[in-house]
Amino acid sequence: MAYIKRAVSEILKNRVKTSKCTLIVGARQVGKSTLVKHEFSEYNRTSFDDRLTRLQAREEPKLFFLNNPRPLFIDEVQKEGSILEEIKQIVDESDVRGQFILSGSQKLELMKGVSESLAGRVSVYELSGLSLREINRISFNKHFVPTDEYINEREAELKPYENIWDIIHKGAYPELYDIERDWQEFYSSYVSTYLERDINELISADSITFTKFLTAVAARTGEILKYANIASEVGVSEPTVKNWISILERTGIVYLLQPYSASALNRAIKAPKIYFRDTGLACYLTRWLTADALKNSAVAGNMFETFVVSEILKSYSNEGRDYRFNIYYYRGKDKSVSNDNEIDLIIEENGTLYPIEIKMTGNPKANMGATNLVLDKVTDRKRGMGIILCLIDKKTYLRENLIALPIHYI
Repeated sequence: MAYIKRAVSEILKNRVKTSKCTLIVGARQVGKSTLVKHEFSEYNRTSFDDRLTRLQAREEPKLFFLNNPRPLFIDEVQKEGSILEEIKQIVDESDVRGQFILSGSQKLELMKGVSESLAGRVSVYELSGLSLREINRISFNKHFVPTDEYINEREAELKPYENIWDIIHKGAYPELYDIERDWQEFYSSYVSTYLERDINELISADSITFTKFLTAVAARTGEILKYANIASEVGVSEPTVKNWISILERTGIVYLLQPYSASALNRAIKAPKIYFRDTGLACYLTRWLTADALKNSAVAGNMFETFVVSEILKSYSNEGRDYRFNIYYYRGKDKSVSNDNEIDLIIEENGTLYPIEIKMTGNPKANMGATNLVLDKVTDRKRGMGIILCLIDKKTYLRENLIALPIHYI
């Protein structure tokens, strides 16, 4: 299969033109270097996966830049953070834009180095695995927010997604869509590579214990994060689990969805929910070996929710937007509004809160949005249209302010 053009390509090209330095972060194998190869073919390329290259960059940086002239793409730059200071000096001495494109798979550690060395000089972009839009060659590239404007624009390029459970099970790593690759072999190699290259320097545990931890977390995707439960199952301390969760987050394996916080919702649960970034990897770790087995399993609902949340996050990052302060969830202990008392997602935009339910059903009911009323307690925000993202085949109004949408509206 030919290269799948990434949704962010044009946005990234514009950023590179206007920035002295551009940083692409994301998990291993999401396509960072392939994106640069296809969209920035004029750039020289090098990678700090190579130890000799790292050694030269550390000990003889001037020689390194003579051997690797600008414009230059450096992959896995976080593995030799000392080069960032050298890059700072180079870009400060020139007004030329687009001299460097950097990429790395250890987001938070890398960002720490960037904030110290390249503050105000670097444009940061997050790349995820392939989105459903990219897989289906849909050019629409706006972040998901359930306004009338968004829904109308999205309907102009609407295309039903086929075999959705096959895609949920397969995952979103580009290589799985580029060649006929054995699913189990790919994820087995991925986990081994991840443990050996990305994790080895960050943990002191043996790989068997850490793999057991990975599996325990994958089994809890879509659930409220409880460190003590994972620690008990894996047989390590709770502080160790907290540290390892932060490693999974910084290397792009999981996402922690924060609870919506407002003084009016004083009985809201404060712990985050944890989601695997890629459902294929979560399926591999929890040993769901076929799409049919997954679809009919007890974890199907959580995996479907994980998939939808991931697609919504991609819709933001593919537009070059930061979603961290826009997307939340709510779960409360106050039963006065609804017995369910949970809202899967809350999208906040322009002073409006949009409640979203994610349901693995083709027959949504109006009472699935009963908890939305709790947002009326937040007096300085307006409650917007409620949405139930589900397996229904067409847009359906369940109430005047509640719509059931097929997931191909994402």
